[in-house]
Amino acid sequence: MSSTSHTTARERRAGRRAHADYTGAVYGSMLAASVVIGAGALGEFPLVQLVLLLLLSGLVFWVGHVHAQLFGARLAQRPLDRPTIVRVCREEWPIVEAAVPPALAVAVSPLLGLDVAGAVWLAVAVAVAGQVGWSAAGARKAGASWGLVAGTATINLLLGLVIISFKLALTH
Repeated sequence: MSSTSHTTARERRAGRRAHADYTGAVYGSMLAASVVIGAGALGEFPLVQLVLLLLLSGLVFWVGHVHAQLFGARLAQRPLDRPTIVRVCREEWPIVEAAVPPALAVAVSPLLGLDVAGAVWLAVAVAVAGQVGWSAAGARKAGASWGLVAGTATINLLLGLVIISFKLALTH
């Protein structure tokens, strides 16, 4: 590979990172928190099932988002070519990535001495923290003022707390 093509590929990757959209990560974190809350309300279950549920739910929602984006492109009479499909798959991938930290939290919870309920709360906390963090990072990356960054982080924290309130309501 020549240094020119190597530099071009590096520049393309840097450009994709510079234009990263954190929407999928925020959405995926909220989805992960909701999945954990819903599963946690069902009672005792093996932790492996929760890890799989988180990861598979992320994958299913990713496929749904990719399909919606591609179907929308078709409705707009734009051709679907391989670069478009790859771009949409890449843009929506943060939905899946956002499920990984809560799944890892569940996976390591036995090492922390947590029972299933503790694993659920740890995963919810990790998912909500991700939701808040990704929203703040996305706002900052978009050039938002610190006040707007704080505002979006606060709104996402409140949305996370609403999800947590559902868990509390479902278990009491």
